[in-house]
Amino acid sequence: MTVPNTPPDPAPADVQAVPDAASDPFAPPQGVTALGHGTTPLGQRLLPEVRVGAGVVIACLVAGLVVAGLWAWLAPKVPLVVDGDRILYADPEGEQRAGADALFVLIGLGAGIVTALGAFLVTRRRGGGISVALGLTIGGLLGSIGAWRIGRWLGPSSDLIGEARRVGDGGHFDASIDLGALGALLVWPMTAMVVLLMLSAAFGKREEDPPPYWGAPAGASPAGAPAGPWDGPGTETGSGTETGSGPGH
Repeated sequence: MTVPNTPPDPAPADVQAVPDAASDPFAPPQGVTALGHGTTPLGQRLLPEVRVGAGVVIACLVAGLVVAGLWAWLAPKVPLVVDGDRILYADPEGEQRAGADALFVLIGLGAGIVTALGAFLVTRRRGGGISVALGLTIGGLLGSIGAWRIGRWLGPSSDLIGEARRVGDGGHFDASIDLGALGALLVWPMTAMVVLLMLSAAFGKREEDPPPYWGAPAGASPAGAPAGPWDGPGTETGSGTETGSGPGH
């Protein structure tokens, strides 16, 4: 027994006539994977990031030369005096060693602020990225180590015996500068990271989240998807009225 007004079963020929390759509105575009990446090789995507990071590291190394010169020039020197066959402190209660450490920390703070600000301004258009942060971290640490080593070389000689013989008995000379607290080497990279984070949060590039690969911009139907009853030409969203012919018109 057949229910009235029931359409007949489609014939095999009608079923075969339906195209199997109909466009799927939820399929990703050509060359796009489920993760949203194209078919670009991984090496080509990483190469620009490596270049940016390497440029930041090189800039930090150059800044390290400036830091070394400032530290060797401004760091307080420890005065020594030759007394017979002994080398004594001219000012036993002096705090020149601590002053050298404090000065290195202050210069490191300034270097971290300057390098982070410069890297942010240069890479702001591209949106920064992890390469900038890694470049500042590695470059800041290497720059601090280089400034420490080069600053010691630029400062007074570390050959106390040779300097004592040069000035003779009763002569005065300065001891070499050095860091008593090696933790000062971390000031530059840590400052750079904090400043970069603050600048990125306050003035960083703002980008809207892209729609999923299967979706479409807000307010638009996916390509090939049939319009819903609210997308028709004769409806008004939210008004509750519908134009067109119907009962009573």
